[in-house]
Amino acid sequence: MSTDTAIEVRDNPEQSRFEITVDGHTAFAQYILADGLIIFTHTEVPPELGGRGIATRLVEAGLQSARQRGLSVVPRCSVFGRYMLKRPETHDLLGDSIKDTLGIPH
Repeated sequence: MSTDTAIEVRDNPEQSRFEITVDGHTAFAQYILADGLIIFTHTEVPPELGGRGIATRLVEAGLQSARQRGLSVVPRCSVFGRYMLKRPETHDLLGDSIKDTLGIPH
């Protein structure tokens, strides 16, 4: 599965989500900001955009934003949780209690 580098991910703070719109369809990763945290709650990709790496792009943009803003990540969304579990380079974004929940060593 390859991703289209021309696809733009944008943060829409008014709706608290990262978004990608392609061919009139919008995929998004919903979040909540709270006390030095960004909590990713839900990711949705319309079937018309499936198989194009859209969810991965949303996760990567969300994590990059968290890193740039100095926020810890709480992956309540399974898409974010699975992505982060597989990639140790993202584990520094997780607080100790989240690492404990996910079984990630400190």
